[in-house]
Amino acid sequence: MGFEMELSNEKWREKLPEDRYEVLRKAATEPPFSGSLLHVEGDGSFTCGGCGQALFESGAKFDSNSGWPSFDRAIPGTVVERADKSLFMRRTEIVCSRCGGHLGHLFDDGPTETGMRYCVNSLAIDFENVPASKDAPQPG
Repeated sequence: MGFEMELSNEKWREKLPEDRYEVLRKAATEPPFSGSLLHVEGDGSFTCGGCGQALFESGAKFDSNSGWPSFDRAIPGTVVERADKSLFMRRTEIVCSRCGGHLGHLFDDGPTETGMRYCVNSLAIDFENVPASKDAPQPG
């Protein structure tokens, strides 16, 4: 599958820190409960750590107790699902639709009405907080 943003492995290695490269380009998995975005809250978007595309809105995030950030839905058109038969399992890998970066896996055991759990590596994403509007009433 062709992606809008395609770089050589050498260019990805130059662009990404080693730990992000391993997750985004080599489909590694960070250890559970180790990710910096596991407990992030607030209004904003979770974006691809490789290309910056917005993938998940903060309202889709929930605590799955799995050890990785989890979402019940992706922003439409931003995540591609692929069959993953590695490690003697059948899973659904999820990758960024813009750059093909490995994000994690999709499971159908989510607790919300969607029934989905997008289980994502913190190293694969960034969080962009949306500041409160200056027109909004300020406390005090």
